[in-house]
Amino acid sequence: MAATEFTIRRKVLTIFGAKFHIYNSAGGLIGFCKQKAFKLKEDIRIYSDETATEERLVIKARSVLDISAAYDVVESQTGRNIGALQRRGLKSIFRDEWDVLDPKGQQVGKILEDSVLMAVVRRYVLNIFPQTFRLTDMSGRDLASLRTHFNPFVHRMTVTVFDDCPLDPYLVLAAGILIIAIEGRQQ
Repeated sequence: MAATEFTIRRKVLTIFGAKFHIYNSAGGLIGFCKQKAFKLKEDIRIYSDETATEERLVIKARSVLDISAAYDVVESQTGRNIGALQRRGLKSIFRDEWDVLDPKGQQVGKILEDSVLMAVVRRYVLNIFPQTFRLTDMSGRDLASLRTHFNPFVHRMTVTVFDDCPLDPYLVLAAGILIIAIEGRQQ
């Protein structure tokens, strides 16, 4: 199964916010984001590089501090709504679960963390085990995988979008960025 692969890197030791770098499979920088600290309503903007002159993508929460928040994903240059990601609030206490929504708000997929046992160990005992997420369509067919790598100084995630995935790759990439951003606040 051929695939498109991205790597998202978030520096752990940053003061007042987080910085994300996004790389393609060849290691070239294709995106940059600086997440502001102390925001009540998440508004993440992804730029083409660190100069932050060309905005590519916006990930914006629909509400303030909601455990089941939905995040709209919009392509900046065209204003095109790519879809949305909605965290499954109470279910995500023990194991992360997200609904993937199309531009009309219909659920077209689900993102689920690897196992309940490993998720509980990571959250409440020792967070040294990498996370793995599966993005599936409504019939359970794998569309993408998202995998973290253990490193105490850089939070890194590999996002693999399978070639037969009907979703916009930016929506899958936005899912990876949200997972890293939210996990970073929980640790």
